[in-house]
Amino acid sequence: MAPIILVVLALLWQCVLIGYTFTLAGNAADEGARAAASAAAYGDPASACESAAREHLPSAWNSNASVSCYQSGNVWKADVDLATPVLFPGAANLPFTVHGSAGAALEAEAE
Repeated sequence: MAPIILVVLALLWQCVLIGYTFTLAGNAADEGARAAASAAAYGDPASACESAAREHLPSAWNSNASVSCYQSGNVWKADVDLATPVLFPGAANLPFTVHGSAGAALEAEAE
């Protein structure tokens, strides 16, 4: 009975890691999009977006992260793709990536 319990616990832990990876991807994309929308008025929004997105990722996820930022109309969008670790962050990864995306509207300039 103990091996079955251990396998079930390992599967539950893996589900937790997948959910946490989804949360990290969405949060990083949101932070990146907001940083790009804020930086559009004074600097380089694409690099602000990428650095803000990567800043909000733990190092085990950051090493395999793919961040892209672009403007679509009046909205800055950020897409973050993360590899999901198998059982322990920093070890092997599952063969699929988790995608997070977000957008932030540009502020209207004062006249």
